[in-house]
Amino acid sequence: MNAKPILWIVIPCYNEQQVLPITAPMFLQKITDLAAAGKISDKSRVLFVNDGSKDDTWNIIQKLAAENEHFIGISQSRNRGHQNAVLAGLMEAKDNCDITISIDCDGQDDINVMDEMVNEYLNGCEVVYGVRSKRDTDTFFKRFTAEGFYHLMHWMGAEVVFNHADYRLISAKVLQHFADFKEVNIFLRGMVPLVGFKSTSVYYARAERIAGESHYPLKKMLALAFDGITSLSVKPIRLIALFGTVVSVLSFVGILWAIVMALLGSVVAGWASTVCIVCFMGGIQLLCLGVIGEYIGKIYMETKARPRYIVSHRTWQSDERQYKG
Repeated sequence: MNAKPILWIVIPCYNEQQVLPITAPMFLQKITDLAAAGKISDKSRVLFVNDGSKDDTWNIIQKLAAENEHFIGISQSRNRGHQNAVLAGLMEAKDNCDITISIDCDGQDDINVMDEMVNEYLNGCEVVYGVRSKRDTDTFFKRFTAEGFYHLMHWMGAEVVFNHADYRLISAKVLQHFADFKEVNIFLRGMVPLVGFKSTSVYYARAERIAGESHYPLKKMLALAFDGITSLSVKPIRLIALFGTVVSVLSFVGILWAIVMALLGSVVAGWASTVCIVCFMGGIQLLCLGVIGEYIGKIYMETKARPRYIVSHRTWQSDERQYKG
């Protein structure tokens, strides 16, 4: 590895007009420092991915790109969500650089950890995960649910890195193979480990958001968690089958008991218990159908093979040609 690697920092942005002017100079300074230290090439870039923002985010990105060549940006034709925005940036970068580092725009992830990430890459690692060392800035509820989610994912058989979100270094070599993953339902923190290659983790403490409001309320967090489980594991389906088997056995035992009691003449009026059992079983059946329906819905979306993102604008192009991925 003689030549200095070209690094592209991939930053998804959605309605970040308040925080972008603050964090953009920080990302530029980090690239400048790494280049000055001889770890990366001066051709490295900061790539902003505008995810259909409704505020002034895209205009700010265009202005940054016009002022400094190290800033570049792409804009999606509409909002597609955080995971699709990160994917769009990574796929844009894979043919133009040697390594990428994806990071959120809000300044919560420690950008100084990039030095360790690049060092690990220079030492032979193709993937470097940024892992939170502690969750002191989270509320008890968020910390409990987040860590519970990672334990649940592990129990479900999904290969995820504990307390890792989407702050990671990925080499262009890995991204070339990752491009072969064509699924529409994307959960990057579970998909990247599936590619393989030598990997390691670096640890950091996450800070509070610098400005603006979080774009990941509880509803979106729960939706992402459910998408992650159903996209990476079929264990919920197997649990339903196991549960159905157990209930069927118990029901068969109950039938035998009812027949024996009827033959012995011991008939007990059990209207309340009957209603409770019927309501319970009805609820369980609807829940099971809901889980199965979620998987069927995902299969439906996969068979359509719709594009996962559409890039409508690039700061380095004067036209508006689109690229679908």
